Amino acid sequence: MIHLERRGLLGAAAATAVAATTPAHAAEPEIWSKQYTGQKAGGIELAIYRKRLGAPDGKPRPVVFLVHGSSASALPTYDLTIPGRDDVSLMNVVAKWGYDVWAMDHEGYGRSTHGPGNSDIASGVEDLKVAGDLVTAETGEQRMHMMGESSGALRVGAYAMARPDRVGRLILQAFTYTGAGSGTLAKRGEQAEFYRTHPRRPRDRAALVSIFTRDKPGTTDDDVIEAFTKAELPFGDSVPAGTYLDMTVNLPVVHPDRVTAPVLLVSGQYDGIASLDDICDFFKKLPNGDKQITIVPGAAHTLVSSKQRFTFWKIMQDWISR
Repeated sequence: MIHLERRGLLGAAAATAVAATTPAHAAEPEIWSKQYTGQKAGGIELAIYRKRLGAPDGKPRPVVFLVHGSSASALPTYDLTIPGRDDVSLMNVVAKWGYDVWAMDHEGYGRSTHGPGNSDIASGVEDLKVAGDLVTAETGEQRMHMMGESSGALRVGAYAMARPDRVGRLILQAFTYTGAGSGTLAKRGEQAEFYRTHPRRPRDRAALVSIFTRDKPGTTDDDVIEAFTKAELPFGDSVPAGTYLDMTVNLPVVHPDRVTAPVLLVSGQYDGIASLDDICDFFKKLPNGDKQITIVPGAAHTLVSSKQRFTFWKIMQDWISR
């Protein structure tokens, strides 16, 4: 299916979306979670996370794998905890939809080994191969639906090229193809030589806040931004530089003619990481007719925990359930 659309949910429609994405069940089991360690070549240990409704009972559930971006690890991105709120963690939301949901810290991020490498997109594909084998061993599922945000979308696309037999439906959020027309990448390119010569780059509180504010301030709640930065900063004042290097000098790293899975491209209205022309160029070249572009009004770079997250969650649920 080819589907180009703009979507927004306001007022009563937003309330309907919340109800649709988080249905109430009188006897709903508790969310079960587990952390695993994946072994990558070179002695690198990868922290891998899993959630689902109830402990594994021999009845497989479809798998959704969430892939983080360049500047933060998995749990602050996809499993954020804020006291008094239960409407922020995407892992919890997807688990309540009935999926077996996974995420990981890529090499150099979060609880994974901070090795000598720069954790570029190619390295991220190797991480996902390790995680994918673990998912199959634990669940019996051969394929997993995947959603990646920003450089996480590049990791997802590159993994889909390398392992088309292991992917189901893909969601590429805040994806960039060639970088043409991207103000964000043009600015980032001024530091390309630094990224080329340093395996890690500085990442302070201001840099984390800018993820939510650089394109359009006010698109994410202040308490979400504060909780996100508080959760991520303990992992250090630097992150790998590889994805920034790839996004400034090595694009394209995902070639649409080699991505055979169904693909949803979804971006915020104000996202500066990619121009609409660039996204549409990628879209046109995808060989599978089951594809869709959605622009979310009122949103910027990150959709997962923004004020428009309920819209994004509904779009995501609709796509992976087809």
